Amino acid sequence: MALSLADALAALELGHLEPRAQDLTGLAQPDPQALEHMTSAIWSDLFTTLHHSALERDIEDLGWGLVNLFHRAASKKHAFIDTLTDEIRVLIADQDGGEIATSNLEDKIDLAKKIEESAASFELMRDTAAALYRHETGKPWIPGAGNKIALGVTAAIVDGRALLRARRERIRDANTPIGTPIVFTGGRISFSTTEDAKVFCDNLIRTLNAVRERVPDLYLVHGGDMKGIDRLAASWADQHGIQQVRFGLDAKLGDKAGFRRNQQMLSLKPRYVIAFQGNGVSERLVINAKEAGIKVVDRRGALGTPPAAAGNSQNRGAS
Repeated sequence: MALSLADALAALELGHLEPRAQDLTGLAQPDPQALEHMTSAIWSDLFTTLHHSALERDIEDLGWGLVNLFHRAASKKHAFIDTLTDEIRVLIADQDGGEIATSNLEDKIDLAKKIEESAASFELMRDTAAALYRHETGKPWIPGAGNKIALGVTAAIVDGRALLRARRERIRDANTPIGTPIVFTGGRISFSTTEDAKVFCDNLIRTLNAVRERVPDLYLVHGGDMKGIDRLAASWADQHGIQQVRFGLDAKLGDKAGFRRNQQMLSLKPRYVIAFQGNGVSERLVINAKEAGIKVVDRRGALGTPPAAAGNSQNRGAS
């Protein structure tokens, strides 16, 4: 009997089905360079078509969604691997040296390795699309929740225990920033002229570059406000391959959320706090940082200059 359209579409929802190692035997992952070219081609065809059309205003949302498509695909792969690792733990505990038990364990390990390789392919497509999104919009791509991480492929898996250990280390390293924390704070700013906006951006980038020269191993800590100047700092970090940690606001705390976030960021004991013009929460962060003996790179003056330069037009380009 022929399937209905609804049945056919339902059959495409494969999340409840478990692939087997045998299903993937002999199938190599796509060439990384081919994946990059393919992702770039999809992006080019889509957005070349939409430019100068009634859909042009939707380009940014569509671009974010395209990157998120690959991000979700990689996340689903990792979620499945997490399930496999639970099963591997059980199989290790139940090992009796028998041929069937050993074969089942080897199959699970082989499958986990292959799924991890697939996840790495989706992560490559995500990162390629994210770079195109940044080029197209001038904004860094950030997932709707949490931070963007890449677990990659676990190397040298020789047995179940090695897989579990390597998996734990990968997850730990991906979620634990490495280096020296630098906190960035600032608010939403409007400018009278395009020239003022350009001067401000130049001063902001110059400041970030100067801090990076002093702290080469920095990772950037910020609030992730993509409508404020956090977006500019995040874009700079993204372009330079600098790891970022984003502290969102806890809506349950109401008006206290911003001050709680300040405490969380300062708890990392940053080397510097880079401060641009912001609201009262940003001002409190600067006060608390100074009280804790943390050096503040203060750029709350006119157009991103030090406060002493405020009102002095000759210092508009100062770093």
